[in-house]
Amino acid sequence: MAKESMKAREVKRAKLVAKFAAKRAQLLADGDYEGLQSLPKNASPVRLHNRCKMTGRPKGYMRQFGISRIQFREMASKGLIPGVKKASW
Repeated sequence: MAKESMKAREVKRAKLVAKFAAKRAQLLADGDYEGLQSLPKNASPVRLHNRCKMTGRPKGYMRQFGISRIQFREMASKGLIPGVKKASW
């Protein structure tokens, strides 16, 4: 499990990105790069990082399912993910 503070930090960043999205788009359209510099650092969408919805793990994230590889393997083994089964040949 990830630290609660790290999960909270990601949520805070996501809110800032959403808050300044329209302003950022307008400044980019106008070519006002000095105005972009005045925005908060965490308002940049590049600073967001995908995390597992269940554990908060930042690495090994599978976009298609929104969970980490470890959680995916556990859930797939238990049959909790529809349409996914262990390969055998």
